[in-house]
Amino acid sequence: MNIKQVKKELIRTIQAYLLKNEDGEYRMDFVRQRPVLLIGPPGIGKTAVMEQVAKACGIGLVAYTITHHTRQSAIGLPFIREKEYGGTRYSVTEYTMSEIVAAVYEKMEQTGLKEGILFLDEINCVSETLAPTMLQFLQFKMFGNHKIPEGWVIVAAGNPPEYNKSVREFDLVTLDRVRKITVEEDYGVWKEYAYQKGIHSAIIGYLDLKKENFYHIQMAADGMEFVTARGWEDLSEMIGAYETIHVKPEESMVVQYLQDERIARDFANYLDFYYKYQTVYDMEAILSGEGTEEMIRKLAYAPFDERLSVIRLLMGSLGGSCRDAYLTDRFVSCLFDWLKQEKETIQDLDGKGEDTAAYLAKRTADRRERYRKKKRADLYTREEAYAKKKSLECMELYAKKLKGALENGERDSFAVLKEEFQKETARRQEEINTIRNRMEQAFSFVERAFGESQEMVIFLTELAMNFYTLTFIRENGCEAYYHYNEALLFEEKQKKILEQIQSIEDWENL
Repeated sequence: MNIKQVKKELIRTIQAYLLKNEDGEYRMDFVRQRPVLLIGPPGIGKTAVMEQVAKACGIGLVAYTITHHTRQSAIGLPFIREKEYGGTRYSVTEYTMSEIVAAVYEKMEQTGLKEGILFLDEINCVSETLAPTMLQFLQFKMFGNHKIPEGWVIVAAGNPPEYNKSVREFDLVTLDRVRKITVEEDYGVWKEYAYQKGIHSAIIGYLDLKKENFYHIQMAADGMEFVTARGWEDLSEMIGAYETIHVKPEESMVVQYLQDERIARDFANYLDFYYKYQTVYDMEAILSGEGTEEMIRKLAYAPFDERLSVIRLLMGSLGGSCRDAYLTDRFVSCLFDWLKQEKETIQDLDGKGEDTAAYLAKRTADRRERYRKKKRADLYTREEAYAKKKSLECMELYAKKLKGALENGERDSFAVLKEEFQKETARRQEEINTIRNRMEQAFSFVERAFGESQEMVIFLTELAMNFYTLTFIRENGCEAYYHYNEALLFEEKQKKILEQIQSIEDWENL
């Protein structure tokens, strides 16, 4: 399975395991809820997908890399307890609670969430002394004498033996008690994730040209050479940080993340050209429709990789703008929902002559506390956290402005709030209009530079693959996108029909 399929399967598994009957009890016996065992190469995204699954299901997550543990931290420390059997007292060895089990209870205490995922990474790379404990854990969901609480789904992950010499094979008895899922790398799936995560456009552009370099592990004379999905994502963050402080990334830095000198050198060279094209092709001029003739003339004689880099630069600019618009829209929508919930109560309080500003301030404080609790539980996506946080800031400001308006004799509290909210909707609409115009200018540039060629097809495809650009087009429209998409789709259908006709003619001529 690729990581996208794994995510879907994990969500379904958790929904099934946590399903309850009419008495509020789990329908599936805890013993029958087999732990899920993910086996796949390192750096493929197994840990990241667990965070996404926990957020999607609204449950807690406790994650451990098990190789960091000793037998004592996993099963607990021994202590002596006095017990009486048949009238005789004996000294009996018992164990304190496992650090891992305790972490589950602490998570429940901190967040108020009674259900969650216990994720243990590198489970098949434990030490010899810890191996029997891990087999017991997978078979009986216990560390020492302490069980994992009901409502917590166990997911473990490990690497295949070809990637790690420390790997221990599980026996048949253990494998017969888990759900083993083999995870495979898939650039197409990762690219969707990369767009949504904001991976640097130079990395996506390079990997579009060199897909074979997305994930690469091999033994070399001086050790292991490898490039992983994790490496590309971390490198993206570092490139972005370097750009912020106006430092040019060099090969010596790239090879620290892409630990294969050939691929690191190749990407570093591509990055040099990417920055060069960024200087030659002024994206701001293109997207504002100014001074593009010279750039179009240069592209007429440019090689394909240069043309593709320009498309990638356009996508980087449009994708960033559309992501900002997405965040703005989610914030305004959240603010609207909150104000809608308060409208009736505020109008009722107005009628009674009560302090609506104090009421709004109190309600906002309550919301902020709920936000903090959910944030601590890591239940928000980055976009959700942004929308909630900015809405809270607005509501706090509205409460202050409402207080001032009431002191100045205003009688309609909701009219004050509505006026303030309309300023946000106006700003949102202005942002949408700007981006829509920039997108139309981008289409105009691509059409004038390339016509309805493969570059236009690539541009359309990338807009459809990018979560933020596609969401913007769906929600706000883009005439040029619909026009070119329909025209090129018609041509593709026509091509297939002609191919079918030709194949029939070839058959008849046999």
